[in-house]
Amino acid sequence: QVQPVESGGGLVQAGGSLRLSCAASGSIFSINAMGWYRQAPGKQRELVASITSGGTTNYADSVKGRFTISRDNAKKMVSLQMNSLKPEDTAVYYCNTASPTRYRLTWGQGTQVTVSS
Repeated sequence: QVQPVESGGGLVQAGGSLRLSCAASGSIFSINAMGWYRQAPGKQRELVASITSGGTTNYADSVKGRFTISRDNAKKMVSLQMNSLKPEDTAVYYCNTASPTRYRLTWGQGTQVTVSS
């Protein structure tokens, strides 16, 4: 079963930047909407950014203007450029399919992002 593999997390100071990458194999990758989710300790997992197969993007209000999602269908990869990071962005970040795609892949390990103040 396809399982995304996330990478690129780390420890960064507030105001800094990180770029996350996700490799998601599968012949149907190019037709799926993909998204980046995050889960902070004690909180529910939330969708922060998504991109359709056609390249339409959506962002949570909390990251709008700071995060940019992109995809490379040929490489079957999805990226998340995160700028102006804040301590409240600290979480484990995961990628997976997103609406309007209804099914979800098996969740990967995620990648930890820690933003210090």
